[in-house]
Amino acid sequence: MEYRRVIPCLDTKDGRLVKGVNFIGLKELGNPAESGAAYSEAGADEIVFLDITATVERRRTFIQSVRQTAARINVPLTVGGGVGSIRSFAELMAAGAARCAINTAAVRKPALVREAAHEFGPDAVVVAIDTRRSAAVPSGYEVVVRGGLDGTGLDAVEWARQVEGLGAGTILPTSMDADGTKAGYDIPMTRLIADAVRIPVIASGGAGTLEHLYEAIAQGHADAVLVASIAHYGTYTIRQMKEYLASRGVPVRL
Repeated sequence: MEYRRVIPCLDTKDGRLVKGVNFIGLKELGNPAESGAAYSEAGADEIVFLDITATVERRRTFIQSVRQTAARINVPLTVGGGVGSIRSFAELMAAGAARCAINTAAVRKPALVREAAHEFGPDAVVVAIDTRRSAAVPSGYEVVVRGGLDGTGLDAVEWARQVEGLGAGTILPTSMDADGTKAGYDIPMTRLIADAVRIPVIASGGAGTLEHLYEAIAQGHADAVLVASIAHYGTYTIRQMKEYLASRGVPVRL
């Protein structure tokens, strides 16, 4: 049976857990290693750790924070933010990451996706695709980079197809418009990307209710749901999220 996954996301800045809205207005929430440990114990299927200002600040990921988080959890850890080379992949995986997520670096140097997939296997390569609505591209969704600061002119759906062809094992599309709003995932964008590729897609950006999680899977065709605000602020536990999905007929690991 192919289970659908619930994945808490730890956005970090300067090694601290933060959360914002539409990629801005960051509020500090605590220690990512402690939150990661709590989510792992609570039944999360995976943890995503994103150093969200690394690329903008032109620095590498805070590896000590990654190491501390990896040591406290017993589920796979995906790390993104500031990952720009094969060396970055190797260092983060040595620190405990199971997978690395790349966004800006993939756009700047698409060959990095192929190189990383060849070196570490497709499963180790997650391409994060940050999107915003735009009438200038065929799908209506443009790829943005550097924490949402720069538009690229790339169509998000076509880019998803391209990185799949380069060897990416997973795609993580995040709606900049929906991020942190708790108004729901961008279902049309998620579905367009999920239907365009054969590799797993993780819905991200905007979860506010249990129904939103179900919609991302049933209507958005996502293989997994990324959650942040509704987990960090204690709106729902991981158990409650999974029990709700199970009650709606979605296969999950309880």
